[in-house]
Amino acid sequence: MAVQSAHNLRKPQTQEPRPYGVRVSLKTNDPFRKILGPDWQRLHWFTSAEGRDAALAEMSRRHDYSRPLDSPALVFTKVETLVESRGL
Repeated sequence: MAVQSAHNLRKPQTQEPRPYGVRVSLKTNDPFRKILGPDWQRLHWFTSAEGRDAALAEMSRRHDYSRPLDSPALVFTKVETLVESRGL
């Protein structure tokens, strides 16, 4: 993947394998599906399962400013590239 403006990245790019991921998608009844499309998803990749799990906990936690009856509108799913993580 080519990055046009690497100086704008929050973390420097690395060549290390990042086999552990989190897929972020929308719930089936989310009205944003009409705007983003039914297949919208975003993948975040990490070098370790521990890093992925910590990021997943942070991403999926209840926001500090949420109203009492609000519920998360996103679906978070752990994913793994077995070729990179286990050499399969």
